[in-house]
Order: sequence, then C-alpha cells, then structure tokens
Amino acid sequence: MEIEQDVVIIGGGIAGLATALALKRIGIQSLVLEKSSDLRTTGAALSLFPNAWLALDALGVSHKLTSIYTPLERGYVTNVSNGTVQEVLYVGKDRNVSPTAVHRKALLEALSEELPAHAIRYSSKLSSIETVNHEGSPAVLHLEDGAIIKAKVVIGCDGVHSVVARWLGLKDPIHSGRYAARGLSVFPEGHGLKHVLQQSVNGSIRAGFAPLNDKEIYWFFAYKATPNKDENLTRASPEAIVKSGLDMLAGFPSILLDVVQHSDLATVTLAPLMFRVPWDLLLKDMYKDNITVAGDAMRPTTPDLGQGGCSSLEDAVVLARHIGNSFILNGKIDSRALKGYVMERRFRSSLVITMSYLSGRVQQGGSGWFMKFLRDRVFYKFFGLLAGYIVNHNCGKLPGMLLTSAERNTKKLE
Repeated sequence: MEIEQDVVIIGGGIAGLATALALKRIGIQSLVLEKSSDLRTTGAALSLFPNAWLALDALGVSHKLTSIYTPLERGYVTNVSNGTVQEVLYVGKDRNVSPTAVHRKALLEALSEELPAHAIRYSSKLSSIETVNHEGSPAVLHLEDGAIIKAKVVIGCDGVHSVVARWLGLKDPIHSGRYAARGLSVFPEGHGLKHVLQQSVNGSIRAGFAPLNDKEIYWFFAYKATPNKDENLTRASPEAIVKSGLDMLAGFPSILLDVVQHSDLATVTLAPLMFRVPWDLLLKDMYKDNITVAGDAMRPTTPDLGQGGCSSLEDAVVLARHIGNSFILNGKIDSRALKGYVMERRFRSSLVITMSYLSGRVQQGGSGWFMKFLRDRVFYKFFGLLAGYIVNHNCGKLPGMLLTSAERNTKKLE
C-alpha cells in the first residue's frame, strides 16, 4: 500500500500531537504515525512550567487543564543527612509563575481531542527513510507493516531513540549515570497534604512528590546507576521496583515512604536518564531538505528542570510558526522554514540539556563537604535565578489561519 501525504509526523507523544495540532491551527493538515495501537498514555505525570502554559495558550488548549489542575504553592528540599530544609518560593500562586503537576494522559487527551480521527494512524512503526537528492522531492517512509508513505515534509517526534534523528546524523543519546523511578499514588479517602512540592536529598539519591489533586500524588526518585543491577531492574515487575525503591529510601521522611507504598502499580516505571550531548545540536544540522526533529527526538534531556514536555510544546509552536510563515510568503513549505526553526531552537535546546544535567549533578553529587556546600548554600538559594530564563521563555504565537476548510480540500501544499 502506498500513501501520499503533505506533512507526516513520526510519533504520537506530546511533541507529535502538539505539532499536529499547531499545524491544524494554521490550516495545514498532517498525518501522525504512532507505533502503539492506541493513544500512548504511559507515564505518570509531569510538571508544566510557565513556558509550557504559553505554548498551550498558543495551541488553544490550556483551558482544558487549568480547569482541573492547581499550581503548586511552593517547594521544600530536605537534606536527609542533617535535617535542614530549604524553601523554594514561587513568585506567585498562578500558572504564570508556578509549576503545575498534571497527568500525562490528561495532556495527551487535551491535544488529541482537537485532532480529527483520521489524523493519527496507529500501529504504524517507521522502519526506514529514503530520499532523492534534489529539492522538493518527497521523502519515502517505509513502515514495518509494509506500507509506504511519500511525504513532502517529515517531522521526527519519535522519542529518545529516534530513527529520524539517527538518519539526520545526530549521535545517539548517552547514559547520564542515573536511573529514575516514577509513579502515581492513590489515596481514595484523600491524602490531606498541602499542595506543595516536597523533595529530599541524601547523597546521590534525590526523591520527591507533588499532589495532582486531593487524592492522587505524583512521586519520583533518582539515583546513581549500579552497572547490570539497574539494567535488570528496568525489566522487573512494578512490585519489585517499588520494593527496591523503599529499601533504597530507608531513612528518608516517612511521608515519602507512605506515598510510594500507595502506588498504583500500573503507573510505576524505572528507566535510565539519557541525554544528547549539547554540542551535537550546535555542530550538526538538525534538518535535511524536508526532514527535521522535535521533542525528545531533538533534545533528550534529564528531567532535573522538568523541561522535557515543556520544551516539546515549545518546539511544536515554533515549528508551526516557521512553516506557516513560509506558506504565507511563498505559497509552499520550503527548506528555509525548517532551517529557521532549527536555528531558533538550537541554542535553547542545548542550554536546556546543559542546565538540566548540571542541576542533577549538583543535587545528586554526593555527601562530601564541597558538594553539600554547593547544593545547600548556593544551588537552592539561587535556584530561581538559574532556572528563570528557561522556565519563563515565551515561544511566541502562531500565524493566522492560512486556508479555509474548503481550500484545504482542494489545494495541496506544493
């Protein structure tokens, strides 16, 4: 079977669905290829910072989430070894300045509900990409089910181990030396906790939790990797991951242990924390002719600044803005649109990776006197200054609608 499409997006995660929606908002239809059999809602939760809310405003879906989630009031970081507590103040108590913990499933549904049913092709895993060496020729996508799709523009949103990124020549992500477990805990009668982020650090282990609502809490813990042992544990059952985590967190605050013990096992995951070396983004072309990447496919990063999903939403708006402006000026999408997108995202993406990695290293750098001083007296005190530029970035707005629905049915993108 052979299909022709103007824009094909590889991957139906946050970046893929947000990009499809951003393009739809400016009047350009796309096809999302998702390897799973349905909406990929695995993963517990994520924090949305001001930059993510600005992107969701541009996409026109922020109201779906603000109606059910409340911004976190403040944060606390406890040093388990000496009992000291650092308070992290957010400037205000609204989503324009404070992070908000949301279900990942709720975010994906908010995006997918705005797309037509035929916009996502499930059970469609990319096998290989072919191109012809002259501008304007469609890329040929071969799927594992034997289908062939010819696309004028291909956007790889296929995650950390991206086939598209590898085809573009980007190096594979590397292991940060840490693993992280995540999950949701459910308290049917209510947990009774304040709506604040609570973290604890003990040497190379960092753990924390944040309420999503009155009954559910998102939790995580990250730690330095043990060769072979942790790799095997990633394939273990959720019960084994929780048990191992509770053993590892012995001596941490009892409230944290209680939260982990109430885990919904269906949400528990353990995975290595991977990242792409930032100079790869600075030195390599992240586009080739009519192909580029977005989200984790472009910028795998550790979660220490909570910017994985936030930056993916930014990517979607910026990419659609450049594509829309190209169509307005030239009546088509040319390679200059993808080049402009890459140039705008290159430095910022490198900065997100670098600051996230350094944040993790400082917070989980061990219990030596120098690292304790750096963490307790410098890092937490000036955390707002460190992260402010990243989390308050405005990715801009989308250009106006380009085509009416009737025009979209009769006019193909050149």
